[in-house]
Amino acid sequence: MYSHGSESFIKQARGIQEPELQKFYSRLIKLLQGKELGHETIDSLQRLHLILSATKYTRTLPTDLQNRLVSLLSSPVEQLQVLSSAVLRETLPPAGQEANYSQDISSQLNCHTASLLLAQAGSQDNLSSLCALLLRSLENRPSDGPNHSATRTLPIVNTILTHSPQCLTEDQVTLLSKKLVDWLRYASTTQGSGASSGGFFTGSRSRQPLPIAELDGTVSGDFFTVLCVGQGFTEDQWMNVYSFSVLRHWLLTFQSVSSGSIPDIDDRSEIDGSVVSMVSATSSSSRLLPPKERLREKAFQYCQRLIEQCDRKAQKRTDTDLQKACLIEAVCILDCVCVEDASMVYRAFPCIKALFGRLSSDLSFARVLLPVAQFYLNHGEMAAVDCEAMWRLVFGRFPAELFNDPFLAHELLRFLRLNLESLQLQVPQYTRHFPNLLKFLAWDSPAVVDDFVDLLPSLVTSGTALELLHTLLDLPCLSATLLLQLRSMCLPISESGGRSLASMDAFRNPSFRGLFLFLLRGEAGSGDTIDRLNTLLELLSEAANWPRVVQCAQTVPILLHIFFNTIITVADKALLGQVILVLLERSSLLLNIPKYIIEIHRVFSRQLLRLCKLHPTLVMDQSHELLDFAGATSNVYSKEEIYTHVVWALGEYLSVSYDSRCSVKLITSCFEALEAVLFEITSSAPPPGTGCPAPRVITTLMNALAKLASRSHDLIPRVSLFLSKMRNVSRSGSVSWCADEEDLVSIVTLGEELWSLLKMPGVAQSVLNPPPHVATPQWHRDTNVAMPLQLRTLTRLTQAHASHAQHTPASPSAHTGT
Repeated sequence: MYSHGSESFIKQARGIQEPELQKFYSRLIKLLQGKELGHETIDSLQRLHLILSATKYTRTLPTDLQNRLVSLLSSPVEQLQVLSSAVLRETLPPAGQEANYSQDISSQLNCHTASLLLAQAGSQDNLSSLCALLLRSLENRPSDGPNHSATRTLPIVNTILTHSPQCLTEDQVTLLSKKLVDWLRYASTTQGSGASSGGFFTGSRSRQPLPIAELDGTVSGDFFTVLCVGQGFTEDQWMNVYSFSVLRHWLLTFQSVSSGSIPDIDDRSEIDGSVVSMVSATSSSSRLLPPKERLREKAFQYCQRLIEQCDRKAQKRTDTDLQKACLIEAVCILDCVCVEDASMVYRAFPCIKALFGRLSSDLSFARVLLPVAQFYLNHGEMAAVDCEAMWRLVFGRFPAELFNDPFLAHELLRFLRLNLESLQLQVPQYTRHFPNLLKFLAWDSPAVVDDFVDLLPSLVTSGTALELLHTLLDLPCLSATLLLQLRSMCLPISESGGRSLASMDAFRNPSFRGLFLFLLRGEAGSGDTIDRLNTLLELLSEAANWPRVVQCAQTVPILLHIFFNTIITVADKALLGQVILVLLERSSLLLNIPKYIIEIHRVFSRQLLRLCKLHPTLVMDQSHELLDFAGATSNVYSKEEIYTHVVWALGEYLSVSYDSRCSVKLITSCFEALEAVLFEITSSAPPPGTGCPAPRVITTLMNALAKLASRSHDLIPRVSLFLSKMRNVSRSGSVSWCADEEDLVSIVTLGEELWSLLKMPGVAQSVLNPPPHVATPQWHRDTNVAMPLQLRTLTRLTQAHASHAQHTPASPSAHTGT
C-alpha cells in the first residue's frame, strides 16, 4: 500500500494534461542542453519517470528528448545513467527507427543499458535482431572500430539466451562457440599495461609487460585463466574471465542443438567412438573437431588447469575463496562436458577422484564437494568407481557436523531435490540417513521446510516408516539437543556464580548420554524409538519456549500430513496397523508445547479416521489397544480430539458387516468400556484443573453405545436405562459435567432420539448401521433403475413450465390479488 503522500503524487502524475506535458518536455530539453546537469535536471528526470510509470499507457517522447536521454546513458554520473535508462524503459522507440535506436544504445553498453535493451525488445524478432547486432560487435577488431563494449556484450547475450535460446541461428551458435574457444584458450600471457586498476587484485602499475603469475606468486607457465594474477589485465584476458563465467550456461543451453550438416557428437560416437576419443585426446588434433566439440575440448582443458591451479597455496585469503568458487564452477563444467560426450568421463575421473581425495578430510570445502558428488552420481557407474566414501561424507559428516551452515544446507538439499530419482535408484544410503538430513530441518525449519516438503515422500518406505514417524514427532527435541550440543562446545563445563541450564547438565550427564545420542544418530536402524522417551521429554521441558524449538514444532504438522499421504501408498495393512499404535502411544509422549500438542492431536485424529475408513478391518486388528485408549477416562480431558475419533471408529467399524471376526463378546466388552467412561464423566465433576468434557465427546459416546447395542440386542435395555437416567438428571437442574445450557439441551435431545429409536431394534439397526449402498447412494447415476429417467423427465417438465410462464401474459387476477 502507498502512503497518503505517495498516492497524491501518483494522482497528480496521472492527471497531467497533454499541453502541460509538452511544456515539461521542452523545459527538460533545455536543461539537458546545458553544460552542467545539476539537481534541477535530476529532479525533472525523476518527475518524468513518475509521469511515465504512473499510467498503463506507453508514451513516445519527442525525438530530441529521446536522443538526449540516450546520450545520458554514457554519462560519467551514474545517477544520470540510472534515471535515463529507467525513463527510456517506460517509452517506445521512435517510429520507424527501432534498428537505429537499438544500435545507438548498444554502442554505449553498461549495466543499465543492458536492461534497457532487453526491455525494448518486445518480440522474438526483436531479440534475434538484437543478438545479431551484439554478435557483430564482438567480431570487430580494434582497428575496425571501438570494441570497448565486448565485456558488456557477452553477459547481455547470455541473459537473452536464458529467456529465449531460439534467438540465435546455427551460424551464430558456431560463431560464438569459436569466439569462446579463442578467449578461453588463447588469451595473452603477459600482464596489461596498467590501464587496469588491478581487476580482481590490486597492484601498482608496471611499465614493462610482465608475465602473468599464479596465486602462489610463481610465474605462470601455461595459458591464462581466471586464477592468474597480475598488476593489470588486457582486453582478451578480461574476455577470458567473462567467457568462463558464461561457459556452463552456454554448454547447458546448446548441448542438444545439432550442428546442421555436421553430425552430433553422440551420433559420431556410435559410428566411430574410438576415433572421436582419440581426436579429442590431444590439444593439437582438437582443431579438426567441429566448433561445438572443439569448445568442449577447450573447456575440458581449461577446467583441468583450474583444478591444478587450486592445488597451489594462495597468498591472500580472498584468493582462497576465489579458488573454491572456481573449483565449483570447473567441476560443474566438467560434468556438463561429460554428459555431452561420454568418452571424456574416463579422462576426467582421475582428476575428479584425486580432487575428492585431497578435499574430503577438510569440511571447509564441503560446498566444493557437492559438485564432485554430482559428478560421481552422474558418471560413477559408467566409470565403475566405488562411491561409498562419497555418500558417507555427503549424508554422514556434512549434516552431522555442518547442520548450522545455511549455505551448505540450501545447496545440499537442492542437490537432493534435483537428483531425487537417481538417488533413490543408485544410492541406498540416502533413505537410511534421514535422521541426519532432518538435522537441517530441526536447526532452521523456516528456511528448509519447502525442501523437505519435496523430499519427505522419498524417505517414506516400508522399512523406515515407523522410525521416520517417531523422528518427525521428536523434531523439537532434536532441535533442542542440537542447541545443547553447540552450547556444550562453546561454554565451559562449570561457570562460577553462573546459572546453568538443567537440560545442559543432563546433556553432560553420562547416565543420560544415551538418550541424547539416540536423537543425534546419523543412520536409521537402531530402533524406532527409545524406552525412556518420557524421561527425555522431562529433561528437555525447559526448551519448550526456546524460539528455535518453537519454530521447529510449527513445521511438524505439515510434514505429518505429507507422511500420511505417502504411507497409505507404500504400506500394507499390517504396517498401517502399527502406525495406528504409534499414534495412540505418542499422543501422550510429546514435548510440552501446548499449541504443538493440540496441532499434533488434530493431525492424529484426522489420519486415524482416514486409515480406518481406508481399511475398516484395522479396528478389529487393533481393537485391544483402541479399547484400552477409549476406556481411559483421563483421555477425555487431555486428548479430546483423538479420543473422540477413536470412539467413533469403534462404534462405526466394530461390526460383523466390516469384519467377520467381530464377536458378540468383543462388542459387549467395548460397550462396557465406553459405558463406564460415559457414566463416570456424567455422574461426577471434572478433575481439578480441567474443564467440563466437550459435548462432542459425550454425544460421540452416546452414539457409539447406541450403535453397539443395535448389533447386540441384549445391550439395548442397558443403554436405554442409561439414556433415561441422563434425561431425568438433566431435568432436575444444572449439571456439573456441562456448563452450557444449550449444549445440555442438545445432548438430552440426542438421548431422547436414541432412546426412542432403540425401542424398535430392527429400525435402529437399519438407521444406525446402514449398508454402504444406502449410506452413499448414487441412484441418480445408476442406469439400471428408473431414477435417472424420472429426474430427467422432471427437469424437462420444469424447464418447459418456466419457459411457458415467461411467454404467457399475466392474468388479471395477478393484479387484483384474487
